Amino acid sequence: MTTTETIRFQNADGETLAARLDFPVGPVKAYALFAHCFTCSKDIIGARGVSRALAARGYAVLRFDFTGLGQSEGDFSDTTFSSNVDDLLRAADHLRQSYEAPKLLVGHSLGGAAVLAAANRVPEVLAVATIAAPSAPDHVKRHLDGKVDEIEKDGEAVVDLGGRPFRIRKSFVDDLSAHAVLDEVAAMKKALLVMHAPLDDTVSVSNATDIFIAARHPKSFVSLDDADHLLSRKQDADYAGGVLAAWAERFVGSSDDAEAESEDGWAVSRSVPGATFAQDIAVGGHLVRADAGAAEGGDGTGPNPTQLAHAALAACGGITAHMYARRKKWPLEAVEIAVRGAPGGDQHVNAVMEKRVRLSGDLDDEQKARITEIIDKCPVHRMLAAGVDIRHTDER
Repeated sequence: MTTTETIRFQNADGETLAARLDFPVGPVKAYALFAHCFTCSKDIIGARGVSRALAARGYAVLRFDFTGLGQSEGDFSDTTFSSNVDDLLRAADHLRQSYEAPKLLVGHSLGGAAVLAAANRVPEVLAVATIAAPSAPDHVKRHLDGKVDEIEKDGEAVVDLGGRPFRIRKSFVDDLSAHAVLDEVAAMKKALLVMHAPLDDTVSVSNATDIFIAARHPKSFVSLDDADHLLSRKQDADYAGGVLAAWAERFVGSSDDAEAESEDGWAVSRSVPGATFAQDIAVGGHLVRADAGAAEGGDGTGPNPTQLAHAALAACGGITAHMYARRKKWPLEAVEIAVRGAPGGDQHVNAVMEKRVRLSGDLDDEQKARITEIIDKCPVHRMLAAGVDIRHTDER
Protein backbone atom coordinates (compact mmCIF):
# COMPACT_ATOMS: atom_id res chain seq x y z
CA MET A 1 0.00 0.00 0.00
CA THR A 2 1.14 3.56 -0.68
CA THR A 3 -0.14 7.09 -0.17
CA THR A 4 0.26 9.95 -2.66
CA GLU A 5 0.56 13.69 -2.11
CA THR A 6 0.12 16.36 -4.80
CA ILE A 7 3.20 18.56 -4.93
CA ARG A 8 3.99 21.78 -6.79
CA PHE A 9 7.29 23.60 -7.18
CA GLN A 10 8.75 26.18 -9.54
CA ASN A 11 11.18 25.80 -12.42
CA ALA A 12 14.03 28.20 -13.13
CA ASP A 13 11.62 30.62 -14.87
CA GLY A 14 9.15 30.70 -12.01
CA GLU A 15 6.60 28.46 -13.74
CA THR A 16 4.80 25.89 -11.61
CA LEU A 17 5.61 22.23 -12.15
CA ALA A 18 3.12 19.57 -11.07
CA ALA A 19 4.29 16.50 -9.18
CA ARG A 20 3.17 13.56 -7.11
CA LEU A 21 5.05 12.20 -4.12
CA ASP A 22 4.35 8.51 -3.52
CA PHE A 23 4.98 7.54 0.11
CA PRO A 24 5.30 4.09 1.63
CA VAL A 25 2.86 3.33 4.43
CA GLY A 26 5.78 2.44 6.69
CA PRO A 27 9.13 4.14 7.27
CA VAL A 28 10.86 5.92 4.39
CA LYS A 29 14.14 4.20 3.53
CA ALA A 30 15.20 7.00 1.19
CA TYR A 31 13.77 9.61 -1.16
CA ALA A 32 13.93 9.03 -4.92
CA LEU A 33 13.34 11.27 -7.92
CA PHE A 34 11.76 9.89 -11.12
CA ALA A 35 12.13 11.53 -14.57
CA HIS A 36 9.59 10.49 -17.22
CA CYS A 37 10.15 9.78 -20.90
CA PHE A 38 10.20 12.29 -23.79
CA THR A 39 6.81 14.04 -24.24
CA CYS A 40 5.29 11.71 -21.61
CA SER A 41 4.00 12.64 -18.16
CA LYS A 42 4.34 11.61 -14.55
CA ASP A 43 1.04 9.71 -14.80
CA ILE A 44 1.71 7.21 -17.60
CA ILE A 45 1.50 3.54 -16.63
CA GLY A 46 5.26 3.06 -16.58
CA ALA A 47 5.94 6.06 -14.35
CA ARG A 48 3.11 5.22 -11.93
CA GLY A 49 4.00 1.55 -11.81
CA VAL A 50 7.71 1.97 -11.14
CA SER A 51 7.11 4.73 -8.59
CA ARG A 52 4.48 2.83 -6.66
CA ALA A 53 6.48 -0.40 -6.74
CA LEU A 54 9.36 1.51 -5.16
CA ALA A 55 7.02 3.13 -2.63
CA ALA A 56 5.59 -0.27 -1.70
CA ARG A 57 9.14 -1.29 -0.78
CA GLY A 58 9.88 1.70 1.41
CA TYR A 59 10.97 4.50 -0.92
CA ALA A 60 9.30 7.92 -1.18
CA VAL A 61 9.29 8.79 -4.89
CA LEU A 62 8.74 12.21 -6.45
CA ARG A 63 7.57 12.03 -10.09
CA PHE A 64 6.84 15.28 -11.89
CA ASP A 65 5.84 16.70 -15.26
CA PHE A 66 8.62 18.49 -17.11
CA THR A 67 7.90 22.06 -18.16
CA GLY A 68 5.10 22.28 -20.74
CA LEU A 69 3.95 18.69 -20.27
CA GLY A 70 1.15 17.06 -18.30
CA GLN A 71 -0.14 19.43 -15.64
CA SER A 72 2.95 21.63 -15.51
CA GLU A 73 2.99 25.21 -16.69
CA GLY A 74 5.13 26.53 -19.52
CA ASP A 75 5.39 26.12 -23.28
CA PHE A 76 6.92 22.83 -24.38
CA SER A 77 8.32 24.45 -27.52
CA ASP A 78 10.51 26.66 -25.32
CA THR A 79 12.12 23.71 -23.57
CA THR A 80 15.38 21.89 -24.26
CA PHE A 81 17.25 18.93 -22.84
CA SER A 82 19.17 21.43 -20.70
CA SER A 83 15.93 22.83 -19.30
CA ASN A 84 14.82 19.28 -18.48
CA VAL A 85 18.01 18.80 -16.48
CA ASP A 86 17.34 22.10 -14.74
CA ASP A 87 13.80 20.91 -13.90
CA LEU A 88 15.33 17.80 -12.33
CA LEU A 89 17.67 19.89 -10.23
CA ARG A 90 14.75 22.08 -9.11
CA ALA A 91 12.84 18.94 -8.11
CA ALA A 92 15.86 17.75 -6.10
CA ASP A 93 16.02 21.19 -4.43
CA HIS A 94 12.35 20.93 -3.49
CA LEU A 95 12.86 17.51 -1.90
CA ARG A 96 15.94 18.77 -0.06
CA GLN A 97 14.14 21.81 1.33
CA SER A 98 10.76 20.26 2.12
CA TYR A 99 11.55 16.63 2.94
CA GLU A 100 14.98 15.11 2.40
CA ALA A 101 17.40 15.24 -0.54
CA PRO A 102 17.04 12.35 -3.00
CA LYS A 103 19.53 9.52 -2.69
CA LEU A 104 18.20 7.72 -5.78
CA LEU A 105 17.59 9.06 -9.28
CA VAL A 106 15.50 7.06 -11.77
CA GLY A 107 15.02 8.08 -15.39
CA HIS A 108 12.92 6.56 -18.18
CA SER A 109 13.98 6.97 -21.83
CA LEU A 110 15.15 10.58 -22.38
CA GLY A 111 14.49 11.08 -18.67
CA GLY A 112 17.19 8.46 -18.15
CA ALA A 113 19.67 10.55 -20.09
CA ALA A 114 18.57 13.54 -18.01
CA VAL A 115 19.26 11.84 -14.67
CA LEU A 116 22.70 10.77 -15.94
CA ALA A 117 23.41 14.40 -16.85
CA ALA A 118 22.10 15.67 -13.49
CA ALA A 119 23.53 13.06 -11.12
CA ASN A 120 26.91 14.71 -10.55
CA ARG A 121 25.13 17.94 -9.59
CA VAL A 122 23.10 16.36 -6.76
CA PRO A 123 25.73 15.49 -4.14
CA GLU A 124 23.37 13.47 -1.92
CA VAL A 125 22.57 10.98 -4.69
CA LEU A 126 24.14 7.59 -4.05
CA ALA A 127 22.59 5.57 -6.88
CA VAL A 128 21.19 6.14 -10.37
CA ALA A 129 18.96 3.87 -12.45
CA THR A 130 18.00 4.21 -16.11
CA ILE A 131 15.16 2.49 -17.94
CA ALA A 132 15.35 2.26 -21.75
CA ALA A 133 17.61 5.32 -21.86
CA PRO A 134 19.52 6.58 -24.88
CA SER A 135 23.26 6.97 -24.42
CA ALA A 136 23.13 10.39 -26.08
CA PRO A 137 20.28 12.93 -26.05
CA ASP A 138 20.53 13.49 -29.80
CA HIS A 139 19.09 10.01 -30.26
CA VAL A 140 15.75 11.86 -30.11
CA LYS A 141 16.42 13.29 -33.58
CA ARG A 142 15.61 9.87 -35.06
CA HIS A 143 12.05 10.19 -33.79
CA LEU A 144 11.26 13.69 -35.04
CA ASP A 145 9.17 12.38 -37.93
CA GLY A 146 11.89 13.10 -40.48
CA LYS A 147 11.61 16.85 -39.92
CA VAL A 148 15.09 17.65 -38.65
CA ASP A 149 16.00 19.32 -41.96
CA GLU A 150 12.81 21.39 -41.87
CA ILE A 151 13.58 22.43 -38.29
CA GLU A 152 17.12 23.40 -39.27
CA LYS A 153 15.86 25.39 -42.25
CA ASP A 154 12.74 27.08 -40.84
CA GLY A 155 13.71 27.23 -37.19
CA GLU A 156 10.82 25.02 -36.07
CA ALA A 157 8.31 22.39 -37.19
CA VAL A 158 5.26 20.61 -35.86
CA VAL A 159 6.16 16.98 -35.25
CA ASP A 160 3.82 14.05 -34.59
CA LEU A 161 5.01 12.19 -31.50
CA GLY A 162 2.88 9.32 -30.27
CA GLY A 163 -0.15 10.64 -32.13
CA ARG A 164 0.13 14.14 -30.65
CA PRO A 165 1.49 17.30 -32.35
CA PHE A 166 4.47 19.03 -30.73
CA ARG A 167 6.21 22.19 -31.91
CA ILE A 168 9.95 21.49 -31.97
CA ARG A 169 12.34 24.40 -32.35
CA LYS A 170 15.92 24.55 -33.61
CA SER A 171 17.09 25.49 -30.14
CA PHE A 172 15.85 22.10 -28.91
CA VAL A 173 17.66 20.19 -31.67
CA ASP A 174 20.89 22.15 -31.23
CA ASP A 175 20.86 21.62 -27.48
CA LEU A 176 20.58 17.84 -27.86
CA SER A 177 24.00 17.72 -29.49
CA ALA A 178 25.60 19.88 -26.81
CA HIS A 179 25.49 17.16 -24.13
CA ALA A 180 28.09 14.41 -23.79
CA VAL A 181 26.14 12.20 -21.40
CA LEU A 182 28.65 9.35 -21.58
CA ASP A 183 31.35 11.72 -20.27
CA GLU A 184 29.07 12.45 -17.31
CA VAL A 185 28.62 8.71 -16.78
CA ALA A 186 32.38 8.11 -16.84
CA ALA A 187 32.88 10.79 -14.19
CA MET A 188 29.99 9.59 -12.01
CA LYS A 189 31.05 8.08 -8.70
CA LYS A 190 27.66 6.59 -7.90
CA ALA A 191 26.15 3.13 -8.21
CA LEU A 192 24.43 2.61 -11.58
CA LEU A 193 21.68 0.24 -12.70
CA VAL A 194 20.94 0.02 -16.43
CA MET A 195 17.59 -1.57 -17.32
CA HIS A 196 16.62 -2.20 -20.94
CA ALA A 197 14.50 -4.56 -23.02
CA PRO A 198 16.53 -6.40 -25.71
CA LEU A 199 13.78 -5.93 -28.29
CA ASP A 200 13.10 -2.25 -27.59
CA ASP A 201 12.40 -0.80 -31.05
CA THR A 202 12.38 2.83 -29.89
CA VAL A 203 15.78 2.97 -28.19
CA SER A 204 18.06 0.11 -29.15
CA VAL A 205 19.61 -1.98 -26.39
CA SER A 206 23.02 -0.98 -27.82
CA ASN A 207 22.48 2.30 -25.93
CA ALA A 208 22.41 0.35 -22.68
CA THR A 209 25.70 -1.28 -23.68
CA ASP A 210 27.30 2.12 -24.27
CA ILE A 211 26.13 3.44 -20.89
CA PHE A 212 27.23 0.30 -19.05
CA ILE A 213 30.71 0.30 -20.63
CA ALA A 214 31.22 4.00 -19.84
CA ALA A 215 30.26 3.60 -16.17
CA ARG A 216 32.52 2.77 -13.27
CA HIS A 217 31.75 0.03 -10.80
CA PRO A 218 29.49 -0.63 -8.99
CA LYS A 219 27.26 -1.08 -12.03
CA SER A 220 24.58 -3.59 -12.97
CA PHE A 221 22.48 -4.48 -16.01
CA VAL A 222 19.00 -6.01 -15.89
CA SER A 223 17.11 -7.21 -18.95
CA LEU A 224 13.45 -6.23 -19.12
CA ASP A 225 12.80 -9.17 -21.44
CA ASP A 226 9.81 -8.51 -23.71
CA ALA A 227 8.69 -5.22 -22.14
CA ASP A 228 7.87 -2.41 -24.57
CA HIS A 229 9.69 0.92 -24.49
CA LEU A 230 7.02 2.69 -22.42
CA LEU A 231 6.52 -0.13 -19.90
CA SER A 232 2.86 0.09 -20.80
CA ARG A 233 2.02 -3.27 -19.20
CA LYS A 234 1.52 -3.01 -15.46
CA GLN A 235 3.41 -6.24 -14.79
CA ASP A 236 6.50 -4.87 -16.57
CA ALA A 237 6.42 -1.62 -14.60
CA ASP A 238 5.93 -3.53 -11.33
CA TYR A 239 8.82 -5.86 -12.19
CA ALA A 240 11.14 -2.96 -13.02
CA GLY A 241 10.23 -1.18 -9.79
CA GLY A 242 10.66 -4.32 -7.68
CA VAL A 243 14.08 -5.14 -9.12
CA LEU A 244 15.13 -1.52 -8.77
CA ALA A 245 14.09 -1.45 -5.10
CA ALA A 246 15.99 -4.65 -4.33
CA TRP A 247 19.11 -3.33 -6.08
CA ALA A 248 18.92 0.08 -4.38
CA GLU A 249 18.73 -1.54 -0.94
CA ARG A 250 22.46 -2.23 -1.09
CA PHE A 251 23.29 1.43 -1.67
CA VAL A 252 20.53 3.65 -0.28
CA GLY A 253 18.14 1.39 1.60
CA SER A 254 18.91 2.44 5.14
CA SER A 255 20.32 5.25 7.21
CA ASP A 256 23.87 4.59 8.42
CA ASP A 257 23.42 7.21 11.15
CA ALA A 258 20.23 5.56 12.37
CA GLU A 259 21.88 2.15 12.46
CA ALA A 260 24.93 3.51 14.26
CA GLU A 261 22.84 5.19 16.95
CA SER A 262 20.79 2.07 17.54
CA GLU A 263 23.87 -0.15 17.94
CA ASP A 264 24.48 1.19 21.43
CA GLY A 265 21.07 -0.02 22.58
CA TRP A 266 19.18 3.19 21.89
CA ALA A 267 15.83 3.29 20.14
CA VAL A 268 15.96 6.61 18.27
CA SER A 269 12.78 8.37 17.13
CA ARG A 270 12.93 11.18 14.58
CA SER A 271 10.23 13.40 13.09
CA VAL A 272 9.38 12.46 9.49
CA PRO A 273 10.03 15.46 7.17
CA GLY A 274 6.75 16.81 5.80
CA ALA A 275 4.56 14.68 8.05
CA THR A 276 2.19 16.03 10.71
CA PHE A 277 3.13 13.81 13.65
CA ALA A 278 4.81 10.69 12.20
CA GLN A 279 8.05 9.40 13.71
CA ASP A 280 10.60 7.05 12.18
CA ILE A 281 12.16 4.84 14.83
CA ALA A 282 15.64 3.36 14.37
CA VAL A 283 16.26 0.39 16.64
CA GLY A 284 18.65 -2.52 16.31
CA GLY A 285 19.48 -1.55 12.74
CA HIS A 286 15.80 -1.59 11.74
CA LEU A 287 13.29 1.15 10.94
CA VAL A 288 9.73 1.28 12.30
CA ARG A 289 7.19 4.08 11.88
CA ALA A 290 4.78 5.37 14.52
CA ASP A 291 2.02 7.91 13.85
CA ALA A 292 -1.18 9.33 15.25
CA GLY A 293 -4.46 8.24 13.73
CA ALA A 294 -6.70 10.38 11.54
CA ALA A 295 -9.05 11.08 14.47
CA GLU A 296 -6.16 12.82 16.24
CA GLY A 297 -5.05 14.79 13.20
CA GLY A 298 -2.32 12.37 12.14
CA ASP A 299 -1.82 10.61 8.84
CA GLY A 300 -2.20 7.05 10.14
CA THR A 301 1.00 5.90 8.40
CA GLY A 302 1.89 3.57 11.26
CA PRO A 303 0.61 2.28 14.59
CA ASN A 304 0.47 4.78 17.44
CA PRO A 305 3.02 4.42 20.25
CA THR A 306 0.57 2.68 22.60
CA GLN A 307 -0.20 0.13 19.90
CA LEU A 308 3.54 -0.43 19.51
CA ALA A 309 3.70 -1.16 23.24
CA HIS A 310 0.88 -3.69 22.82
CA ALA A 311 2.74 -5.20 19.86
CA ALA A 312 5.99 -5.41 21.86
CA LEU A 313 4.22 -7.31 24.64
CA ALA A 314 2.61 -9.71 22.15
CA ALA A 315 5.80 -10.28 20.14
CA CYS A 316 7.97 -10.77 23.21
CA GLY A 317 5.58 -13.41 24.51
CA GLY A 318 5.60 -15.23 21.18
CA ILE A 319 9.39 -15.28 20.94
CA THR A 320 9.71 -16.43 24.55
CA ALA A 321 7.19 -19.25 23.97
CA HIS A 322 9.10 -20.57 20.95
CA MET A 323 12.43 -20.38 22.78
CA TYR A 324 11.04 -22.31 25.72
CA ALA A 325 9.35 -24.95 23.57
CA ARG A 326 12.52 -25.46 21.53
CA ARG A 327 14.57 -25.96 24.67
CA LYS A 328 12.00 -28.47 25.96
CA LYS A 329 11.68 -30.08 22.51
CA TRP A 330 7.91 -29.67 22.66
CA PRO A 331 5.92 -29.67 19.37
CA LEU A 332 4.85 -26.02 19.44
CA GLU A 333 4.05 -25.00 15.83
CA ALA A 334 2.68 -21.47 16.14
CA VAL A 335 1.78 -18.84 18.70
CA GLU A 336 -0.83 -16.10 18.33
CA ILE A 337 -0.93 -13.46 21.04
CA ALA A 338 -3.37 -10.55 20.91
CA VAL A 339 -3.02 -7.56 23.24
CA ARG A 340 -5.19 -4.48 23.72
CA GLY A 341 -5.97 -1.90 26.35
CA ALA A 342 -9.04 -2.75 28.38
CA PRO A 343 -12.14 -1.13 26.83
CA GLY A 344 -13.45 1.98 28.53
CA GLY A 345 -10.14 3.26 29.83
CA ASP A 346 -7.70 5.86 28.47
CA GLN A 347 -6.72 4.52 25.07
CA HIS A 348 -3.16 5.85 25.44
CA VAL A 349 -2.55 5.18 29.14
CA ASN A 350 -3.66 1.62 29.82
CA ALA A 351 -4.35 0.87 33.47
CA VAL A 352 -5.24 -2.65 32.33
CA MET A 353 -4.11 -4.64 29.28
CA GLU A 354 -5.90 -7.71 28.01
CA LYS A 355 -3.91 -10.58 26.52
CA ARG A 356 -5.27 -13.52 24.50
CA VAL A 357 -3.04 -16.53 23.74
CA ARG A 358 -3.56 -19.28 21.17
CA LEU A 359 -1.12 -22.15 20.77
CA SER A 360 -0.91 -24.58 17.85
CA GLY A 361 0.77 -27.95 17.85
CA ASP A 362 0.42 -31.43 19.29
CA LEU A 363 0.58 -30.21 22.88
CA ASP A 364 -1.15 -31.67 25.92
CA ASP A 365 -2.98 -29.52 28.45
CA GLU A 366 -0.05 -29.45 30.85
CA GLN A 367 2.34 -28.24 28.15
CA LYS A 368 -0.10 -25.53 27.02
CA ALA A 369 -0.53 -24.32 30.59
CA ARG A 370 3.23 -24.18 31.15
CA ILE A 371 3.89 -22.29 27.88
CA THR A 372 1.17 -19.78 28.77
CA GLU A 373 2.79 -19.31 32.17
CA ILE A 374 6.18 -18.75 30.52
CA ILE A 375 4.66 -16.18 28.14
CA ASP A 376 3.66 -14.13 31.18
CA LYS A 377 7.32 -14.13 32.26
CA CYS A 378 8.70 -12.65 29.05
CA PRO A 379 10.95 -9.56 29.49
CA VAL A 380 8.41 -7.01 28.26
CA HIS A 381 5.62 -8.46 30.44
CA ARG A 382 7.85 -8.33 33.51
CA MET A 383 9.01 -4.78 32.69
CA LEU A 384 5.44 -3.50 32.29
CA ALA A 385 4.20 -5.31 35.37
CA ALA A 386 7.02 -4.06 37.58
CA GLY A 387 7.10 -0.50 36.32
CA VAL A 388 10.20 1.32 35.06
CA ASP A 389 12.10 4.28 36.46
CA ILE A 390 12.66 6.49 33.37
CA ARG A 391 15.55 8.96 33.69
CA HIS A 392 16.48 11.83 31.37
CA THR A 393 20.05 11.67 30.12
CA ASP A 394 19.60 13.88 27.05
CA GLU A 395 21.15 17.27 26.34
CA ARG A 396 18.74 20.22 26.49
